Amino acid sequence: MIKNSIGALTVLAVAVPVVAQEQVIRIGHVGPITGAIAHLGKDNENGAKLAIDELNVKNLQIGGKKVKFELLTEDDAADPKQGTAVAQKLVDAKVSGVIGHLNSGTTIPASKIYFDAGIPQISPSATNTKYTLQGFNTAFRVVANDGQLGSTLGRYAVQIAKATNIAVIDDRTAYGQGVAEEFIKGASGKSKAVNIVARQYTNDKATDFNAILTAIKAKNPDLVFFGGMDAVGGPLLRQMKQLGINAKFMGGDGICSQDLLKLAGDAVGEGQVICAEAGGIEEANKQRMADFRNNYKKKFGVDVTLYAPATYDALMTMAQAMVKAGSSDPAKYLPVLAKIQHQGVTGLISFDEKGDIKDGAMTIYTYRGGKREQIAVTR
Repeated sequence: MIKNSIGALTVLAVAVPVVAQEQVIRIGHVGPITGAIAHLGKDNENGAKLAIDELNVKNLQIGGKKVKFELLTEDDAADPKQGTAVAQKLVDAKVSGVIGHLNSGTTIPASKIYFDAGIPQISPSATNTKYTLQGFNTAFRVVANDGQLGSTLGRYAVQIAKATNIAVIDDRTAYGQGVAEEFIKGASGKSKAVNIVARQYTNDKATDFNAILTAIKAKNPDLVFFGGMDAVGGPLLRQMKQLGINAKFMGGDGICSQDLLKLAGDAVGEGQVICAEAGGIEEANKQRMADFRNNYKKKFGVDVTLYAPATYDALMTMAQAMVKAGSSDPAKYLPVLAKIQHQGVTGLISFDEKGDIKDGAMTIYTYRGGKREQIAVTR
């Protein structure tokens, strides 16, 4: 017993200086972990966890000290009020940076809180253009914004899908409204022959779309664009089929998930749905993405849903800025982050003067044979 105790103390005596030199770096992650789009929030959280775990096995040193990264996850339930509440909670916890939020509606109001505290924030999925137009030097994103996404979809609707009579619905959220407005600009700007024959609105918790779809049916559109998330888009698509509306169904990244297949059932059709995801994997990055997806499934037992790779990249980009700056102090690594170039699994990440990703790619998908199928990668 005595021998063992001495041995333990000896180990402790050796270990104490090492522990004392270890610095814990807290990084916040925020997304909806509860509610109708919890599947997307959990996907993002898993991407962040994967990055944290990989960083911690690298035994990194920052400023001459061994560091351990710690993830503080908060649930904003896609609700702006809850989003600002958990943002303040993370500021009070003195996190060094925040990855999130998932939705534009929570990301935008929360960004003021992080800016006031001087804490860098990288959203892996908020696409509303307003986020980076507020003049906050702490706000960054690693995916293309609604201006790029909506414009691309508008161009595709007119030039490729040959749509002329288009109905537009949005869910009145910052994301849904933003991407719908950018889509209208993109489509209308490509051809004078395009008619926006109906403009309808719902909300992000609606389940009955009979009234707006009946009004739309009377306009005989050849394409219906929806600005919103898959939790509403799936049932909306089902009810379109029930009412006999055979128009193409188009939307942004909010509907462009594997879960749309479950939410819409056979209403998803064969090539009837067209959607775009911010971020695109070109040939040079395909193996990196394949490795990421394999590692993700091995760790969590499920496939990537949507933005886990972008969340992983956002966290890794922030960590690289800390290493290059030699500090996790937001005031010291923020200028490095603003100028960084990071090779992620989604591509090369660097930011423009507003905090948007430079030259962001997008991927256009459809659904065939019960699977999501890539059509093209574009910029």
